[in-house]
Amino acid sequence: MLARAATPPPYDAVVVVSFGGPEGPAEVMPFLRNVTRGRNVPTRRLEEVAEHYLQRGGRSPINDQNRQLVTALRSALERSGLDLAVYWGNRNWHPLLTEVVSAMRADGVRRALAFVTSAFGSYSGCRQYREDISRSVAGCEGAPEIHKLRLYWNHPGFIEPMAEGVRAALARLPTAGSTGPARMVFSAHSIPAAMAAGAPYERQLREAASLIAERVPQGPDGGDSHSWDLVYQSRSGPPQVPWLEPDVVDHLEALHRDGVGDVVLVPLGFVSDHMEVIHDLDGEAAGVAAALGMRLVRSPTVGTDPAFVDMIVELIRERLDPTVPRRALGSAGPWPDSCAADCCPRARQPDGGLR
Repeated sequence: MLARAATPPPYDAVVVVSFGGPEGPAEVMPFLRNVTRGRNVPTRRLEEVAEHYLQRGGRSPINDQNRQLVTALRSALERSGLDLAVYWGNRNWHPLLTEVVSAMRADGVRRALAFVTSAFGSYSGCRQYREDISRSVAGCEGAPEIHKLRLYWNHPGFIEPMAEGVRAALARLPTAGSTGPARMVFSAHSIPAAMAAGAPYERQLREAASLIAERVPQGPDGGDSHSWDLVYQSRSGPPQVPWLEPDVVDHLEALHRDGVGDVVLVPLGFVSDHMEVIHDLDGEAAGVAAALGMRLVRSPTVGTDPAFVDMIVELIRERLDPTVPRRALGSAGPWPDSCAADCCPRARQPDGGLR
């Protein structure tokens, strides 16, 4: 007689896993050394990046944004009738994931789900977080099991709020003085080309951009009046090492030469308005556009949009109950719970992937 497969024990917690950031000037350099540990990044380069934080009081907005997300998720889980404790841990700064795993063990958590604040598949955006989780669990005797939730780059709870933000941004562009339809420019963090070669990153970004663009109303002529492009930002490392291009600033200059006057800049690769969005898009890119005489508006990230928070609850539900439909837009379908063993291999990041 065949033995009946044992039902896995229930989950009793969820942990939000993110990148982390300094919360005061004294924390900036230690944080950057954590980000670049083992990569021999010159101190001069760290000091250059530190200035991005010090110019804004030495505090990254990312931790406060994650606190807001945790609060919103707790409320959404309670409304949904799901009795799950919610924790939050970072890769590079306090609360560090290793510390949080120890706290979860002390609280008696046995099995938990991890929601990572990165929607797309790459080494640094997915696999490295899985490695962080595994390392934190292995280093804590009696630690809970922690299983990462799937990628959500094409989930309606991510795509629809992004599209709503683009529509709102377009509405802020004045019609007077327009030289033609606004161009949508989707931006994501650049990664080394060698790293991108083994990851679904570019493909997923293009599919997500297309899904968002499809949900933006067309112009009065009924044609494809809002063309779009995919660009990259925040690259680091020596110039001879190929990273994904075009750079957002270079692309804005090229659009200006082509006569494009209005741009909606969409922070596609980010789920909250943290330092890279503020410095690279609201600062550098917006400054270049203004100097060129281009009219640029930036659409928001999903942040704590109710649809995005509900999406997290939905991702949790589908892991708790395999009969729950796994929603995804477009033709690619939902990403699997477990990535392939050879997905998103690590490639050398010459400048540590500074952000």
